[in-house]
Amino acid sequence: MKNISIIGSTGSIGTQALDIVRANGDINVVALACGKNIELIEKQAREFTPELVSVMSEEDAETLRIKLADTGINVVSGMKGLCEVAAYDKAEMVLTAIVGMIGVEPTLAAIEAGKDIALANKETLVTAGHLVMKRAAEKGVKILPVDSEHSAIFQSLQGNRRSCQGEYNNKVSRILLTASGGPFRGRSRADIENVTVKEALNHPNWSMGPKITIDSASMVNKGLEVIEAHWLFDTALDDIEVLIQPQSIIHSAVEYEDGAVIAQLGTPDMKLPIQYAFYYPERRYLAGERLDFTKISGILIETPDYETFRGIPLAKEASRIGGTMPTVMNEANEHAVAAFLAEKITFLEIYDMIEYAMSKHTPQQDADLGAILAARDETDRILTERYGV
Repeated sequence: MKNISIIGSTGSIGTQALDIVRANGDINVVALACGKNIELIEKQAREFTPELVSVMSEEDAETLRIKLADTGINVVSGMKGLCEVAAYDKAEMVLTAIVGMIGVEPTLAAIEAGKDIALANKETLVTAGHLVMKRAAEKGVKILPVDSEHSAIFQSLQGNRRSCQGEYNNKVSRILLTASGGPFRGRSRADIENVTVKEALNHPNWSMGPKITIDSASMVNKGLEVIEAHWLFDTALDDIEVLIQPQSIIHSAVEYEDGAVIAQLGTPDMKLPIQYAFYYPERRYLAGERLDFTKISGILIETPDYETFRGIPLAKEASRIGGTMPTVMNEANEHAVAAFLAEKITFLEIYDMIEYAMSKHTPQQDADLGAILAARDETDRILTERYGV
């Protein structure tokens, strides 16, 4: 049996991960954490019988303690609770599937406790990649990507490098990071000026949570993934090329110095990268739709429109500046997406808020966790003062 903890168990990735646990008989869930969906996590706790459960507020934790009083499950709360789940002594692997920068501290706690990380929280590497990758290497901890694109890159590197930490046997010339283009692919800036939240949440291929779906529509998500790939695979920003692949057949690819391109193809199903991370390097049967090449008339490739969809250039600019600037870029986006989902700003104002926050920040290089968290909090303050949201 393999013991795992899941942080973000009630979200899209977390619930699909539990589907994989159900389908296999050799994974034991020892700890679960979520934000505030106590109804669902109660059901999960009763089904999977973890020893530890965490929710964000102490009020919700007390409610859950009453609900689970007959189970003997320990219920904790807050950031301390998240870190307890991440570092739980019986866990061998931690799936970090929580959305947002809140994932940084529990991921670092898991690494300190020597746990392998199945990483579905890109913000962790965007904001603290220099800390996370350094400490993981020092502790001998594997960082196994769960994002579809990064899992595809990771799979395309197998047999061509020594470890999952980025030591290549064969030189990579480019990483080809694909994107679906989201619901607004091909539209002009004028076309998306007044789009609604409902329209932005209507992703053509993937079923994801609301924050990530909006990030996909703005292509900020792809910008964050460029930074994540930079850290995961020790690759220069200029060697990471984004391509629009609207059918979501090619999940990403690697080009080697001899010109060979190795790609991972498949249907848009997040269970595959989740299961691959859980069982790496073993591959197992996974139920679901298969890619039928006889029904594919062609694979469409386009280049991104960086003038309309500014998420990628803004992310690359933040990463080139370095230090705490990626934290500011990421936190400004989180702040702006929350405001857009609440219908307090327009879609295009997401970019404006990111740009404004970056313009007001003086980056601190070689930032420790305290400096990163301070930059996050300062970004929220600046945006609230400027935009009133």
